[in-house]
Amino acid sequence: MIERTEAEIMKNWKGDLSSPLVSICTRTYNLENFIAESLDSFLMQETDFPFEIVIDDDCSTDRTVIIIKKYMEKFPNIINANFLEKNIGVRMNFIKNMQRARGKYIAPCDGDDYWTDALNLQKHVDFLEKNDEYVVTYSSLEAIYEGEERRSTFNWNTKDRESLEIQKRFLGTGICAVCFRNVDIIQEYPMEHYCAPIDDNFLGSMLGAYGKGKFLKDIKAAKYRQHGDSDYSSKSIYEKAAMYEQTFFALYMYYSRIGNKHLSDYFYNKVMEYSFVVHGKFYYAKLLLKSFIIQGIQYITMFLKGIIIKVIRLVKRKY
Repeated sequence: MIERTEAEIMKNWKGDLSSPLVSICTRTYNLENFIAESLDSFLMQETDFPFEIVIDDDCSTDRTVIIIKKYMEKFPNIINANFLEKNIGVRMNFIKNMQRARGKYIAPCDGDDYWTDALNLQKHVDFLEKNDEYVVTYSSLEAIYEGEERRSTFNWNTKDRESLEIQKRFLGTGICAVCFRNVDIIQEYPMEHYCAPIDDNFLGSMLGAYGKGKFLKDIKAAKYRQHGDSDYSSKSIYEKAAMYEQTFFALYMYYSRIGNKHLSDYFYNKVMEYSFVVHGKFYYAKLLLKSFIIQGIQYITMFLKGIIIKVIRLVKRKY
């Protein structure tokens, strides 16, 4: 546990200390080996504004809850933890956790990831406070492979993004490396989200409707753990492709429902693209054959129906 006291963390805070400017949102489930390092990285943040740590534990069966409660005893005015009595699953916990955020800004970081820059929050907020046209800021990400010495920096996106590009291509980094405005859609989250396995991509698309994205290169890389219990990194390439396909379909359904044809058409094409990866050419051959058979049966049925009608008319004329 970090040696800093609550008073030391709060000594430079300005304004209403009971009203956080930023909510660090983290969800946990059986993360006893990682949660302390995550919490320490939150509590090492040096800011001139109040922040809170919002934790939602989804019925952990290991020592995760015990560890969190020890931190709560030491930092009662900073940590706001909720221990669920019934398991609700990773996706529902993702949005329920953020919906409890009281801050103007949300900085999500799961309980197995962590930050390395003590000014991480300060740098994100300084930019967003001065640039209203931006809804989100993001930085680089470094993957840590548990049980291995291997590490890799994820720099999928090192550029700023316009609103529409965020809606289509998301943020290009991990959820633990972003900070965004607590916009109204967080409280009125689309139902299609519950069908999207990659929840941070779905969230990124939603945020794009509110403004642009800024890449902050001067923030040290956030650490994203790759381990066997991870909801995403533990999956095979095939399983990940299937997760993308399902997420794109959820976004297609959402944009279709709200009448955004441009984005619904875009995500329909993405579904088709990933469907080929997931299911392969034989899957599509079967679809084409099935379609041909169905249409053929419909055509033959219509043809026979036409002949029967003509015969009936001829019989009526004769008699």
